[in-house]
Amino acid sequence: MTAPRDGAPADRPVSVRPALTAAWLDLVLLNYAVSPDALRPYVPAGTELDTYEGTTYVSVVGFRFARTRVFGVAVPGHVNFEEVNLRFYVGRPASEGWRRGVVFIREMVPRRAIAWTARAWYNEPYRTLPMRHDIARRADGWPVSVRYQWRRGTTWEGLSARTDREPAPFAAGSEEAFIAEHYWGYTRQRDGSTIEYRVAHPRWRAATASEARLDADVRALYGAPFDTVLGTEPRSAFIADGSPVTVYRPVRLPDDGARSSRA
Repeated sequence: MTAPRDGAPADRPVSVRPALTAAWLDLVLLNYAVSPDALRPYVPAGTELDTYEGTTYVSVVGFRFARTRVFGVAVPGHVNFEEVNLRFYVGRPASEGWRRGVVFIREMVPRRAIAWTARAWYNEPYRTLPMRHDIARRADGWPVSVRYQWRRGTTWEGLSARTDREPAPFAAGSEEAFIAEHYWGYTRQRDGSTIEYRVAHPRWRAATASEARLDADVRALYGAPFDTVLGTEPRSAFIADGSPVTVYRPVRLPDDGARSSRA
């Protein structure tokens, strides 16, 4: 292991044992600017808010799971399904540099076993609801219109996006790259500690959305202050193709008693 950079705590070994393998496909990402104060209560110990050009973001993300295996096992009825999550962005210094990661405020899936496993192993805030999706593709398979929906009570809610742009890899240093290219996850545990887990996947292609909508009772779904934030037009939105992914088993961060400061 290399020596940590200035101000970085010593790293614990990263797990090389996969917890989940799947493909994340046909992603829709709606991104909203938010006050840092709104997110600070959710920041796990040992991490700090990450920003893009001084702006703090939350994102509502919908996508398809495909070919899912949990601890190497394909669970019948839990292989292909939808997920919609609300997330924000953090980071922490490590020996190799700045580890950029995501924190989830709420995740929705239609499969109870997936939600149970994520809560049990990661303490992730999953909720199980009926879900569905509708995707229109052009001849080469690229998704030009994507909609994800979930049902609360008798009401179907959802998010959607359309694009008429050509897909392309994320430009280095772009807002889209900042939003999509996070390869770590961080979750606060019940005892106040933090777990860190690695997410591995190749780079995606994306296209800026020409239309994007979130149709939901946001106050009932996410509560304050997100009802105000998500009640406005997204600052940006795009569709990404996705890829196979591997989510590795979590490692608990050292209890150093303080959050780190970014150099």
